[in-house]
Amino acid sequence: MKLFAVKEQESRAALTPVSAKKFIDKGIEVAIESGLGEQSSFPDTAYTQVGATIQSREEGIKIADIVIRVLAPSVDEVSLMKKGAWHVSLLNPWANADVLAALAQQGINAVSLEMMPRTTLAQKMDVISSQANLAGYMSVVKATDYFSGILPMMMTPAGTLSPAKVFVLGIGVAGLQAIATAKRLGARVTAFDVREEALEQAESLGAKALRIDLGETGSTDQGYAKQLTPEQIAKQQEAQAAVCIDSDIVITTAKVFGRKPPILIKKEVVAQMKAGSVIADLAAEGGGNVEGVVADEVVTTENGVTLLGYHKFENFVSRDASSMFASNIEHFFNHFWDKETSTWLANTQIQLQSEEQDDILKGCLITTGGAIVHEQFKA
Repeated sequence: MKLFAVKEQESRAALTPVSAKKFIDKGIEVAIESGLGEQSSFPDTAYTQVGATIQSREEGIKIADIVIRVLAPSVDEVSLMKKGAWHVSLLNPWANADVLAALAQQGINAVSLEMMPRTTLAQKMDVISSQANLAGYMSVVKATDYFSGILPMMMTPAGTLSPAKVFVLGIGVAGLQAIATAKRLGARVTAFDVREEALEQAESLGAKALRIDLGETGSTDQGYAKQLTPEQIAKQQEAQAAVCIDSDIVITTAKVFGRKPPILIKKEVVAQMKAGSVIADLAAEGGGNVEGVVADEVVTTENGVTLLGYHKFENFVSRDASSMFASNIEHFFNHFWDKETSTWLANTQIQLQSEEQDDILKGCLITTGGAIVHEQFKA
């Protein structure tokens, strides 16, 4: 079995020297595209020292039984893959209908890591959660870079400096990590989420929970907050405005798969915030939670508020982001690995009837056997 890892046009890598060695120890031939890990502090020599080889992108994709990468391939790259090969990455299937069609036509077994089930068994394979942890951490770190004050209270002969006020909107994996990071740095943290259980988690980390009576809310079966009605969103925005205006740093984390994220902070609220305050929008890539944010740019408003719209905050810590990403893929591979026969059973799994198929595979397999098989994307 041959595995090939593709270099991306970003800083993360889907394979590290550590994970490469684990694949090689199983008897799998591992090849990488030159420069795969150079932006994550993993030089080519670190891969070759554990037994991986260097191949061109075109040749590597052509001969691989498994292609792994961080992002979705191009249609042209899909055409290079051999029938029956596996492709594992963040496919962003909501926005890449042409790629899904190409994968199906080419007869590829395509796994979308975004669709990994949110179950206890699949936790080790959950790329979204592992990367969100780092994004939440870095959102606070980058915000402090632009904030002109300090976060902790400090008592000095010159007087006492009050702690910075941090407001976190959305208490998922990224939000919880943002809260924990801001608290460790000494800030006074307030947090909001539509889910009561999330507010309780925030309080367990030392944050003050902002409770807004929005009527019926809740979580999806994947553990995310359910979409709010326009009336609920308006009520939420009004209650949040006063906290935003009083805050030094605001972190918004409301990403939504498959559709534009909700606007949580409007321009008129930003216009009332203090000069020198900072907003880090983790949903900027999809359109943003904040009016005026620009994807992958830092914007300073007329009243001196800095809006951070970085696509992926986790890319600032690409070494650890790559290590976690690669580990998630390795655990996905291990789930189907038979130690006794040293074979990968995923190919056998896709031949089974749906009711017999592994739940993890059913959740994230998008194309196989020349067709789009995931119910959510068949249309």
